[in-house]
Amino acid sequence: MILNKILKNTFIVIIFGLVVSACATKKTSTSTSAKIDSQLQGDVYIGSDTVGELAKGVPDRVFFATNESILTTKSRDTLRKQAAWLRENADVNVVVEGHADERGTREYNLALGERRANAAKDYLMTYGISADRISVISYGKERPVDPGSNPLSWSKNRRSVTVKAN
Repeated sequence: MILNKILKNTFIVIIFGLVVSACATKKTSTSTSAKIDSQLQGDVYIGSDTVGELAKGVPDRVFFATNESILTTKSRDTLRKQAAWLRENADVNVVVEGHADERGTREYNLALGERRANAAKDYLMTYGISADRISVISYGKERPVDPGSNPLSWSKNRRSVTVKAN
């Protein structure tokens, strides 16, 4: 009888502990999920913590969806700013670097990075920037800006970056 009461009370304490810990885990998960969601639109990165500048007030990179080289509306806005700056600085040449996330083979990601860099180059050219001033290189997955292995890190790594040529 006493043993049954002890087992019953122990069981109740264990269940209570599991319920409390599950609630605590869910809150943390929701908070983390909300932070990640605020930095993504679909699976395209829209945050700003990894964005540098080509020049003052001119972002240097654009982001892409998984396995895509199609420019988003935000990417086109960034590239228009780059083109305007390049028109004002006709003596500056640039290199457009294409990057991919860690998933996929090395060869696939090099090709994808090149498609992304060429998409950015082609868009700059539609705004009057000569092809002679723009070089393209793909690093594939070899130069991640975020070494994590999760959806937010992957979204930061799917990018093209415009840098001044040496």
